[in-house]
Amino acid sequence: MPQRLFRASPSRLLAWVDCPRRYRMQYLDRPSPPPRAQRAHTSVGTAVHNALRDWWDLPVTRRTPDAGAELVRTSWIEAGFRDLDQSAQWRQRAQRQVTGYLADVDPGEQPLGIERTVSLKTEVLALQGRIDRLDDRGSELAVVDYKTSRWEPTDDDARTSLPLALYAAAAWKMFRRRCVRVELHHLPSGTVAAHEHTGESLKRKIAEAESIARDARRAEDDYAERGVESARFPAAVGPLCQWCDFRAHCPEGQAFGPEKSSWAALEDVPASVTSSAPRVRSST
Repeated sequence: MPQRLFRASPSRLLAWVDCPRRYRMQYLDRPSPPPRAQRAHTSVGTAVHNALRDWWDLPVTRRTPDAGAELVRTSWIEAGFRDLDQSAQWRQRAQRQVTGYLADVDPGEQPLGIERTVSLKTEVLALQGRIDRLDDRGSELAVVDYKTSRWEPTDDDARTSLPLALYAAAAWKMFRRRCVRVELHHLPSGTVAAHEHTGESLKRKIAEAESIARDARRAEDDYAERGVESARFPAAVGPLCQWCDFRAHCPEGQAFGPEKSSWAALEDVPASVTSSAPRVRSST
């Protein structure tokens, strides 16, 4: 009897690679242990992604950089910041980043997809994920992923990214158009890290995903028999433990070191940011 396909998203596959213990708590344990409250850098990233998504829903004549800044304001999430002042500074900083980014985007070049869900089936894996932006570049498609963290990505990051490669392979198959270019658009620096895959390099990435899926499936099968007593979900103890959403339920992770604050991933914002932030019209 053929073995069932392993259903996963790229983020689920990477969760297994990062820490089997966290994977178990997030995807298998029921009820799942409650995760910690959302961190500030997640709030920033979500607001920026939502603003860039909604910008493309505006009429072409309204797709201006200032409109993007206003969408950041209306999409803003207060969760995770030290206080309201820090939240306000980061909201203005995010508005500046979005206006700067959109100044170089042609509002008339409608992407093929915005937060487009794509899927791909192999002999092992049934993959589904969501692309931030799928561009139509003439004869080919290109996968665009927005980044908002303080760490500027490199071309090598784009080359080695498993999710980007899987998105490209899925888009190629779904739309029957060549898709080998993947890009990381880093809003804080305004840089674009990019890589041109080949058909062979995409096949290697698919094989990598299948290998991860096989490992995770073996562990899940053992979990189905043994539950939380399964030995296939060890904690991958390391620096990520200080950031883990499930740290409160993992003694090994707690023992590694103190938990990072909810705003620890944010850079200090210069005082000048507040006064130099773009002026936008309020919708209220």
